[in-house]
Amino acid sequence: MPQPEDRPLDGQRIVVTGGAGFLGRKVVERLEHRGVTALVPRRADVDLTRQDATERYIAQTAPDAVLHLAAEVGGIGANRDNPGRYFYANMAMGMHLIEACRASGVNRFVQVGTVCAYPKHTPVPFVEDDLWDGYPEETNAPYGVAKKALLVMLQAYRDQYCMDGIYLLPVNLYGPGDNFDLHSSHVIPALIRKFVAAKDSGATAAEVWGTGSASREFLHVDDAARGIVMATEAYHDPDPVNIGAGQEVTIRELVETIKDLTGFDGEIEWDTSKPDGQPRRKLDTRRAKERFGFESEIPLDEGIAATIAWWRAHQRDVVQTPA
Repeated sequence: MPQPEDRPLDGQRIVVTGGAGFLGRKVVERLEHRGVTALVPRRADVDLTRQDATERYIAQTAPDAVLHLAAEVGGIGANRDNPGRYFYANMAMGMHLIEACRASGVNRFVQVGTVCAYPKHTPVPFVEDDLWDGYPEETNAPYGVAKKALLVMLQAYRDQYCMDGIYLLPVNLYGPGDNFDLHSSHVIPALIRKFVAAKDSGATAAEVWGTGSASREFLHVDDAARGIVMATEAYHDPDPVNIGAGQEVTIRELVETIKDLTGFDGEIEWDTSKPDGQPRRKLDTRRAKERFGFESEIPLDEGIAATIAWWRAHQRDVVQTPA
């Protein structure tokens, strides 16, 4: 009987929740290139927040594995507006999927978590062993705690039911095809949209939230998808693993970079009444390299330039809230 680590992805049937989303599309492309049949549940077909619907879907599709990327999440504003919804939806989807896999005998489960699960004042760089040393940053704590609880569930199911479940912690993602809705997007697409609009309209200034002092780490979506597929095939331990670039940039530096790359030459107006979010984020990425050989490859400036080019080419085709 082959061990999990001896079984390649080729020819498997894998359910990819969130497979039609920003990251999910890239993951599905890579899986299909490997000969995987990727099954992507659509919200219109199955409500993963309902236990009965989830169990029925897993029983009917009988996959070899489930890769759970689906999430309800947004930027600081969306997290502040929807704490209950984000906790319930993310907790329910993951919990029902893990239990449905157990009930149907699907032994392989890959949970994509979130860097928001880390405590607000985690020492930088974030090491996976520090995951429980405090409470997450308040604006995204409901989302982060819900996702982190799924790590506990997978480890408990490993102990009791021998489920081969793994937990990955990607850092903030960006890249072509990202969400550019200003209310729900993350910082890079929001800044790109603001500066492109300011440049094209001839505006003399553009407003940015916060003080610019917070720092973040960003990973290109193509790198993230590659890391997730590598882990899906080769990683079988209970320990959570960071998926990141291992490089930190302040929001002020990021703003200046995006301003320059969009060609906007006006002033930046910092709205310091708005929150900065978690003070710093940078991941320790050694475990991913040591356990399954993953390292990021796409430099931030190169990735941002490509994302700006994508937005300029597609902004009229994307239905968004006004800038």
